[in-house]
Order: sequence, then C-alpha cells, then structure tokens
Amino acid sequence: MSSSEDDLFKSIASSRFFKELEKEIGDHPEKDNIMLEYEMHVYDLLQDEPMDGESLYDELVDRLGTPRELAEMWKQETAITPKKTQWLFVILNIAIFIGGILLTISYNAFDWKWAEKIWETLTDARFLIILVYMLFWALLGYEIGKEFGQGGYKLLRKTFTISIIPNIGFMYLVVFKFIPYEWFEPLLSVRFILICIFCTVILYPISWIGYRWGRRASV
Repeated sequence: MSSSEDDLFKSIASSRFFKELEKEIGDHPEKDNIMLEYEMHVYDLLQDEPMDGESLYDELVDRLGTPRELAEMWKQETAITPKKTQWLFVILNIAIFIGGILLTISYNAFDWKWAEKIWETLTDARFLIILVYMLFWALLGYEIGKEFGQGGYKLLRKTFTISIIPNIGFMYLVVFKFIPYEWFEPLLSVRFILICIFCTVILYPISWIGYRWGRRASV
C-alpha cells in the first residue's frame, strides 16, 4: 500500500471514530472539549507509533474504547456532581430523622400493633442501630473521597456540617425536654446519653477516615 493510500485510510478511520463519538456524546455540556481532547490524543498516537490505516479504527477502539463506552463514561461523570452528592446524603440523613419521628408519634399517639412491634425491636437493637448509623457517615466520606479525590475535602466538611444539624437539634430538644420527654424515657439512661454524645463527637473523624479510604481507592 502506498503512503498516500495509507494516509487516506487513516483519515477515513479516524473520521469514522470521531463521527461516532460525536453522535454518542450528544448534547454533553463539555462536548467540544471532549472532542478536542480525543483528537489530540489520536494525533499523538499517530505521531508516536506507526499504524496501519486499514486497522486504525480497531486500534483506536482497543486503546481508547468504543465511542459508546467513552460517551457513557463522560455522561456518568457529569451525572455525579459535588452538589448532587452533598444533597443526596443530606436528604438521606433527614429521611432517617423523619422516619424516626413518624415512628415515635405512631407508637406513642396511636394504638398500632405494628408500630409497637417495630419500636420494641429498634429499642432492643439500639446499639446496632448506632453502629449502622456510624457506617452511614463512613460511607459519606468514602463516596466523596472516591468520586472527588483531594478536591472533595471541602465538600466533605460542608456536607457534614449541613447533615449534622438535625442530629444536634434533636438531641437538644430531647435533653432539654422541649418535646415529650417520656416518649424517649426507655432510651434515656445516663449511660446511653453519654454514648450518643460520644458517637456524635466522633462522627466527623469517622467520615474523614472514610474519605481518606475512598480517596486512596480512587487513585
């Protein structure tokens, strides 16, 4: 094959690759930058290594992935933003509190057997619940570290600060008896209150350890 024929095949193959990639990316907000990045990458590959024009398309797919795979990767990255991650955990934490409040009202204000059954089960397993809740905060740090790496530290602090507000507010209302104290009397031994305070204090270190672990996993 002559040099001119090989150049023609390379032009056709790379053009096919980029047309498919452009189609798969669709209306991505960073479309122009993504296309430019891969065009430069392909140009560098062609400069560094001799490649057969007829097999260039297959070579690009082997090295970079199919246009569809590349587009999916970028779409997934766009879907995960710091703001979305932050509010996901904030909303989950609020949902846990709302669920607990509704269960407490159901158990104390209504004679519902199912609420009584759930309440008794949770009361007996309160230390297990604390452990699971602490794992929730570790997961918060891990996911932020994994998705955003070093740049996620500020996001971790901000998300933690917003998410911890319901915890502190609820403890304040219960301890100072702004809500019916007798509703929580089976739980409010001095020992259990001290354990709750201690666990609240160590929630941030737990999240930070999860963040470091996730950041290491992202490398």
